[in-house]
Amino acid sequence: MMKNEQEIVKTIAEDEWMLEVLQAAAELELPDWWVCAGFVRSKIWDVLHGYSTRTALGDIDVIYFDEENCKEAQEKGYERRLNRAFPGLPWSVKNQARMHEVNDLPPYKSSVDAISQFPETATALGLRLNGCSEMELAAPHGLTDLLTMRIRPTPAFRKDARLMNVYEQRLLTKQWTQKWPKVEIVPLQGMA
Repeated sequence: MMKNEQEIVKTIAEDEWMLEVLQAAAELELPDWWVCAGFVRSKIWDVLHGYSTRTALGDIDVIYFDEENCKEAQEKGYERRLNRAFPGLPWSVKNQARMHEVNDLPPYKSSVDAISQFPETATALGLRLNGCSEMELAAPHGLTDLLTMRIRPTPAFRKDARLMNVYEQRLLTKQWTQKWPKVEIVPLQGMA
């Protein structure tokens, strides 16, 4: 059904609700911002499953990169602004310039660097509107796992036993194969 980035962007551009979310995030005028993870993945998997109703999101992850102000209070202020503009949504705003400390990892270089170190390749995705209101898609591990509905850990998680424990816990709690039955969890022993 969907084969490439252009088809993904077209699918999302036709979703008025997703465009409103992206516009609300854009209005914050954050440096190096993206709406990411399940916001993108869930839409694509819903479409690939033929669902007519959106699968509920646990949160809407808005990330940005600002080394000048790494206070969590700043992030909470952005969440309040989003809640005023678009109430009733589970907004989560995080400055990736500080999140490496929370995740006990080396500092990220940018938001896309942080996205590349999300737990799963099919979730390591971000969308944003550029200055011309054109949609941009970040997929540091490509789109194959997203489009073929495969779950596997990102390289950052595969090489760290502590992070692999986090990945395995996510497999248990997220219940992706129950929400999207065509999704396949790639066995760890079969990974390169």
